[in-house]
Amino acid sequence: MAPVQSPEAMLKIEEEIEHPPTLQLPSCFHRNQADSIMATGSQSVLSSTPLQVLLYLNSWYFAAFSLAEILMFIYKGILLPYPADNLVLDVVLLLLFLALETLRIFYGWKGNLCERALSSAVSLFILFPCTALAVYYLLLQTFVLRLEFLLSAVLLCFYGLEFLLGVISISAYSRSKVY
Repeated sequence: MAPVQSPEAMLKIEEEIEHPPTLQLPSCFHRNQADSIMATGSQSVLSSTPLQVLLYLNSWYFAAFSLAEILMFIYKGILLPYPADNLVLDVVLLLLFLALETLRIFYGWKGNLCERALSSAVSLFILFPCTALAVYYLLLQTFVLRLEFLLSAVLLCFYGLEFLLGVISISAYSRSKVY
């Protein structure tokens, strides 16, 4: 025997059938962008998949780079006649590098996924000091190990590709007519 429902519950069920809940889109969509997607389905996706993959890979690579640099600083501090002031400077610059790179990847990630030119431009702007710090670790330290040279060169290759794809993505966002 089926349970008997109250008249109010029956009215609520009928109302939900007649008026289904609306689709909730992520907050990174503009309201009229969401309307055009829902209405026509013809809105093209401007996010760059290669840029997103590169940012993802760079986040893991930079974590490994930072860990390797810390271990190499320990190695240099113990075995090489590394001046204490220079070692402190290099460690402080690595911490600054870590903060800048985290911000850069965050803004690049967010700008690409939400198709925002400003966030992507901030990411490209932060890329310049990150490139300068990568060049410092490539060439300008007191002692540069071969492993550091190789790791920094690969990081600069990541930066070059990300800069190119970032500029292309920003131009695509700027050309779109999403207001």
